[in-house]
Amino acid sequence: MDDQRYHLTLTTPANGTVMRGWWSSRATAERKFTSLIGSYGSMPGARITLAEGLDDDTEQVVKSWPDEA
Repeated sequence: MDDQRYHLTLTTPANGTVMRGWWSSRATAERKFTSLIGSYGSMPGARITLAEGLDDDTEQVVKSWPDEA
């Protein structure tokens, strides 16, 4: 199992990338995603993205917060 398959990113307009993390388990990455919303969701312009690394070295967004319009 790829230990960096799931990639979580927290960004803000003022600071760019604030935090990144990688996990092999989707369940763990989703728990971290939810935790980041609770901890950092009140930051102005915060955006949290959970992506899955694909075999062709690209990423597919699994979840994002706030939701895409």
